Amino acid sequence: MKLEMPAFQEARLLVIGDVMLDRYWHGAASGVSPEAPVPVVRVGNEENRPGGAGNVALNIAALGAAARLIGLVGNDETGRELNSRLNAAGVYCDFIESNDKPTITKLRVISQHQQLIRLDFEQLFDKPDVGDLFEKAKALIDDTQVLVLSDYAKGALQGVEQLIELGRNRGIPIIVDPKGSCFEKYRGATLITPNLIEFEKVVGKSQNEEELVNKGLKLLSELSLEALLITRGEHGMTLIRPHSPELHLPARAQEVFDVTGAGDTVVGVLSAAIAVGENLADATALANLAAGLVVGKLGTAAISGPELRRAILAEQGSGRGVMTSDQLIFAVQDAKAHGEKIVFTNGCFDIIHAGHVGYLSEAKELGDRLIVAINDDDSVRRVKGSGRPINPVERRMAVLAGLEAVDWVVNFSQDTPEDLLKQLKPEVLVKGGDYTLDQVVGADYVQSYGGEVKALEFLDNCSTSAIVEKMKEVGE
Repeated sequence: MKLEMPAFQEARLLVIGDVMLDRYWHGAASGVSPEAPVPVVRVGNEENRPGGAGNVALNIAALGAAARLIGLVGNDETGRELNSRLNAAGVYCDFIESNDKPTITKLRVISQHQQLIRLDFEQLFDKPDVGDLFEKAKALIDDTQVLVLSDYAKGALQGVEQLIELGRNRGIPIIVDPKGSCFEKYRGATLITPNLIEFEKVVGKSQNEEELVNKGLKLLSELSLEALLITRGEHGMTLIRPHSPELHLPARAQEVFDVTGAGDTVVGVLSAAIAVGENLADATALANLAAGLVVGKLGTAAISGPELRRAILAEQGSGRGVMTSDQLIFAVQDAKAHGEKIVFTNGCFDIIHAGHVGYLSEAKELGDRLIVAINDDDSVRRVKGSGRPINPVERRMAVLAGLEAVDWVVNFSQDTPEDLLKQLKPEVLVKGGDYTLDQVVGADYVQSYGGEVKALEFLDNCSTSAIVEKMKEVGE
């Protein structure tokens, strides 16, 4: 399966569910309390993050997609802070305020990256608190590609059956992150995403993979679901569909730091990918990749678009090497998002010689990433004559990709790389040989947005043309 970065910026999702504020108090544990056998933590840092359905919406927005969120909060400062933080992250919030119940809050005390205790401040919402939630959903559903229902069993989704029917009537996918020991209320949803513990609470323990899949298929049939995604911690994920082989995906985390909120990331990435037309298998693989990233972070966290794109490129083995222009555009966007400086050079590079190697090493020192764009074979013939190139474009690219200084190699069919420059906008444009700055193609364009232009000499006065002429003399 070859993953590609979806066009998340085109996705529009509506998230409805239980929202909460996750608080983190960090500090050094200075010993054991004389009052009781508990650690004493000197709190030195506090941070607040959206949790529950808020974290799902935050993950969606972090990918660049449009996220709208409906949930229940208290008429209190915590609810206002939650609203403010989500709005600042690009999530449109339409909250219902309760005057007699507080915003749900979870406080975690952490020392040396370990969670010592979690304190929950909550009163479950009841039917009168839900108020006009369904009417709010009806008002937003027509501009929605996927409906996401995030159930933490705090009361916001007491009318979940009605919401599922609303989504079905609009013909849009309905993704549910379920809770509880009975999934009957989720009947008719497109897909539900229980973790293994939640799944086995409903269907019972499975002794092997075959039994797990069979129980999953039975649940699909009973609830009229299209798919079931079971998240299984260190055992990865299993996607079950009625008429397709099950898909087992291994856990991707190199190091598990904190699983808090990982399920929210899975639901967010999966739903956003489905919204822009990704098939279910690819959407699941993307969610699995994102989950492997988020468990390496502390606390509830979101995976950004650039983070996911970089992971996809690494997955493809395209962190460096030969690329198409489309792949390179994404790679450059990702590198810039991580603060890396892009250096661009171009040429025919027909016979790689010592001058080229030294020049490219010097060019790489001007930034963090070096792009080498080379003329394709027809372009070389137009520029150098009918006897060139000596080496076809595939061989020239392979040799350049093997050089330590070179990050990315791409070819172009025009006589000049001006179109590539306009797509990539490198910070530095470099040309080697006997060129002066006013002779460098694209120099004016790069300088127009504040980029630098450099002219470097080949070492040892090496020249491909001179080598070709010498070879002709030898041949004679």
